[in-house]
Amino acid sequence: MQKTAAWPLAGIYAALIVYASLYPFENWRSQGVDWTAFLLAPWPRYWTGFDVLANVLGYAPLGFIGVLALRRSARHLPAVTITVMAGSLLSLALESLQLFLPARVPSNVDWELNTLGTLMGASLAWTLERFGFLDRWSRFRANWFHSDARGALVLLALWPVALLFPAPVPLGLGQILERTEDALALWLQDTPWLDWLPVREVELQPLLPVYEVLCVSLGQLLPCMLAFSLIRHVHQKAIAWGLLVAAGLAFTALSAALTYGPAHAWGWVNPPVQLGLALAALLALPLMWVREKPLQVLALVGLVLQLTMLNNASASAYFALTLQNWEQGQFIRFHGLIQWMGWLWPFVLLVYLMRRLSSSRPSKMSE
Repeated sequence: MQKTAAWPLAGIYAALIVYASLYPFENWRSQGVDWTAFLLAPWPRYWTGFDVLANVLGYAPLGFIGVLALRRSARHLPAVTITVMAGSLLSLALESLQLFLPARVPSNVDWELNTLGTLMGASLAWTLERFGFLDRWSRFRANWFHSDARGALVLLALWPVALLFPAPVPLGLGQILERTEDALALWLQDTPWLDWLPVREVELQPLLPVYEVLCVSLGQLLPCMLAFSLIRHVHQKAIAWGLLVAAGLAFTALSAALTYGPAHAWGWVNPPVQLGLALAALLALPLMWVREKPLQVLALVGLVLQLTMLNNASASAYFALTLQNWEQGQFIRFHGLIQWMGWLWPFVLLVYLMRRLSSSRPSKMSE
């Protein structure tokens, strides 16, 4: 079986679909509804374009990635048929489980649209494979990346998505300590274990501008250093740097547009952010010539420094208000999973870097 980044991506994406379909995971109980009732229900009179697009486009990447994974590892199997059946069965299972969630409404329309989305994604991947695009990608990957770059490529693919959830500091992922403490206090309320929680002597304060500059700079540098550690040649690293900077700006702007409205898409680019991005650009140039292992050490140090600064600071008093568009209305299905990606991405990167540094594989010189 050929190693491919498509398998872990498919697993991660399927897990995200499960999360989005069953969120908020509360008040599970039997509602006395026949399991087949929603399958035989007539089509609704009214539906919105957002619901149709969300159900189709939500499953299309699963179909696309599933076919890629099967074509690269088991070419003798009917990839499109298997992927569409798997996507359809996953959707049917999740819609059935929604019968036990009072906050969710199972729908045969959602199931059919999810199946259609899986088919569209699978068909697109099959078409690209028939025209040789997958072979070109294999040659491109062999020319650009080290052979064991699969894990890093998955992290780089997920980084822009993690940026979609609003963060108190632009590009500053992983600020979880304050909300974790609040969640623990809520869960342990009216229990004897509540007294075991440590009490802060001094309340957390917002980041000073100089620390905000450093956090923004590290937030842009970390994916760049990850990419530099797996790319072969310096000119390729320069191209990757440009693409990652563009992705960071674009997805942060998209997050701001979804949160505040299109007119405020670039409102987050204040002087500290501008200075942080400029500092990241200056530091990225010499890092292109650093070897893989030292680069991973620098990335690990930078990641720990950024997480320390972010988690020893409080969010703005007005930050909670900015999340209302995500926690209510049409984003309610997606805010949870995108939030978890934004919270966990730096910690997964932390584990990845520690594993790479503890491995005995020799470092490769950047050419």
